[in-house]
Amino acid sequence: MDLDLAAAYRRCRELHRRHGRTYYLATRLLPAWKRRHVHALYGFTRYADEIVDQTEALPPAERAAQLDDWGGRFVAGLHGEQVDDPLLPAVLHTIAVFDLDREDFAAFLKSMAMDLTVTSYRSYGQLLDYMEGSAAVIGTMMLPILGSSDPSAAREPARQLGFAFQLTNFIRDVAEDLGRGRTYLPEEDLAAFGVTPDDLAGCRAVGRATEAVRELIRYEVGRAQAHYAAAAPGVILLDAGSQACIRTAYALYGGILDEVAAQGYDVFARRATVPQRHRVAVAGRALLTPAGTPVVPPASPVPVAGVMPGPVVC
Repeated sequence: MDLDLAAAYRRCRELHRRHGRTYYLATRLLPAWKRRHVHALYGFTRYADEIVDQTEALPPAERAAQLDDWGGRFVAGLHGEQVDDPLLPAVLHTIAVFDLDREDFAAFLKSMAMDLTVTSYRSYGQLLDYMEGSAAVIGTMMLPILGSSDPSAAREPARQLGFAFQLTNFIRDVAEDLGRGRTYLPEEDLAAFGVTPDDLAGCRAVGRATEAVRELIRYEVGRAQAHYAAAAPGVILLDAGSQACIRTAYALYGGILDEVAAQGYDVFARRATVPQRHRVAVAGRALLTPAGTPVVPPASPVPVAGVMPGPVVC
């Protein structure tokens, strides 16, 4: 491996280690030769996200130009041009090694661009359209690296796990996203619980959720857990050496929802996190679990009276 490529993989790994603690821990359970490729995909998604969210002092048009420029260099690299970038060589190498679908990367960049102009979603169907690019394609990017005995059957569970992880982040980060002028909780859901955007802003201001907002969050937790249930059958379809990694990520991201429930569905009081001792214990159990052992989906919260869960499969 040449020095520039090795440096790009190191850069991706560092981004993953610093910003994706939960998934980084899970990735350490993969066979060593697979880890760098997962780091490369994380680096790609994280760097794009940083252009969108970590340069907030810049106007949206300037951030859009930066994202477009970086995306243009990525596309040029796909066509064989030399790219001057600290991490793209690793991403391009991973795409070539596994013949990953280029359309997944285009869909991801499109969703990132949406974050510069779209601040809310009317319905869950519209949010799913966004998450198709921001989340579902991450699952399908990962699948060839993880390996599967039946890639066709494993594809939809991989997409569903992407939805589950993304919706978990949205639930946990309601207050943080409001600070960026966005909400990923569908407007139709807010209306069903008698909650307005101003109500959410008020909860953020006082650091405490109202009862109506707690019920809204409980409903969204149930929706996310339905995605986890749809994803569960796919874990045992993965290569034996990849199952501990995904079992760990599945349990730890799902554990964030358990923490949300434990604090009474108040996502404004504090940011829900899984304690480190529990994270290590989960990884240890995953390593000791025989390959092929079915994953038990999380139990959904008691349904809210008069409100039916929305669909989870798009």
